[in-house]
Amino acid sequence: MNQIAISTTVKEFTAGLDEIRTELFRKTIHMLIGLVPLLAGFDRGLALALLGGGTIIYAWSELLRAQGYSLAFISGIKEFAFRERDRGRFAGGPVTLALGAMAALLFYPENAAKIAIYALAFGDGLASVAGKVFGSIKIPFTGGKTFEGSFACFLAVYISSLTVTGNSRVSISIAAVVTVTEAFPLGDYDNFIIPITAGYTAMILL
Repeated sequence: MNQIAISTTVKEFTAGLDEIRTELFRKTIHMLIGLVPLLAGFDRGLALALLGGGTIIYAWSELLRAQGYSLAFISGIKEFAFRERDRGRFAGGPVTLALGAMAALLFYPENAAKIAIYALAFGDGLASVAGKVFGSIKIPFTGGKTFEGSFACFLAVYISSLTVTGNSRVSISIAAVVTVTEAFPLGDYDNFIIPITAGYTAMILL
């Protein structure tokens, strides 16, 4: 192997590590939405207010970024967490994430809302990480989703739903519906569609 080929291989390996590191950081933040049911258990109105306020601040920071300005703390986090597709455009993932959690709290009873938010936090979050780190078997017509990512999604939703329902059959059904939903190439909109789907399924089955 000549020096140019070695240099190219090293660059590709380094780029792959950077991509995984970014995804791990992003999804760690993403999974923090799983704390919302705990907060809502104390005060649902406060949980909604914090989600709404955070969404407004984030959207404002994105508008400032488009004009060449930045909010130091928020911009630092975003710069580390951004994927290449997010650069140069409004990155809507955090907005749809907050809206998905808010919709679950507003539309569903307590247990269904918990399941919906856990599906968003852990099902979607771990699917992305597992797909990025371990994914090798691509699922056709899903925009690059992998079997490994979908399997991680199923397990995460099943386990998190089981902690709420105590019913294995119901939890498997919810996990199956969420896994199929997550496999669609929905982009940032999956943050809204997944909790809506999970919550509705849980509300019907519980």
